Amino acid sequence: MAAPEGAARLLRFGRHAGRAMVDLLLPPGCPCCDAPVGAPGLLCADCFQTLTLLAEPLCRRCGVPFPFQAAGGRAGLCPGCREHPPLFDRARAAFRYDAGAQRLILPLKYADRTELAEVLALHMVRAGAELLRVAEVLVPVPLHRRRLFARRYNQAALLARALARRSGLPVVPDALIRRRATSSLGELAAAERVAELAGAFAVRASRARAIRGRRVVLIDDVLTSGATANACTEALREAGAGAIDVLAAARVPDPRMT
Repeated sequence: MAAPEGAARLLRFGRHAGRAMVDLLLPPGCPCCDAPVGAPGLLCADCFQTLTLLAEPLCRRCGVPFPFQAAGGRAGLCPGCREHPPLFDRARAAFRYDAGAQRLILPLKYADRTELAEVLALHMVRAGAELLRVAEVLVPVPLHRRRLFARRYNQAALLARALARRSGLPVVPDALIRRRATSSLGELAAAERVAELAGAFAVRASRARAIRGRRVVLIDDVLTSGATANACTEALREAGAGAIDVLAAARVPDPRMT
């Protein structure tokens, strides 16, 4: 038994020494501005200060931040969740989607900065700790195959894989499929978004067994109105998922709550 333990210690030492040598030759830099930082993936103090971390008080359902503690009333729900409850159980996000968050999310999404998934996942683990604690499987929001071909990767799947490494949870990156290409939702009203996404998602037949009866955390980069999350939730529920929570890197605040 001593020999394997000694070999394992030697292997760990070799890994630490290798990382130390790389850091010595190529000092880690802030992923936003390249300023020196203490370890790969960390943000410098100046860039970190541009981010708005989401924390309590939040809507207990959709995770939208309240401007003050009593905003949610006794139920702890935002106006949107009181008027039109989402299909998913809970949603959380690491950051407010503002200029600071965009410096991390937009390069990941459009500029091949795939390493930023690890940076975002570090903060998503914090924001989604309550969700991940009871989760059984991670599932990313899918891209349509034409968009996936053009972009070459799905940023939500990269985030899900990074979260899986940090949380130890399994991920099924191709559990959901996007049946058809959908238009940009940015200029659409709430009802139009729902209509545009109706029937757009389904659970891949070969992955249904990995979803059935399990508590799913749906992973996305940005949570806006919740229309995409609701459409994915509907597909997951049809496939027999036990419960569905949503975890995003950032969310657009409800204008009624600002």
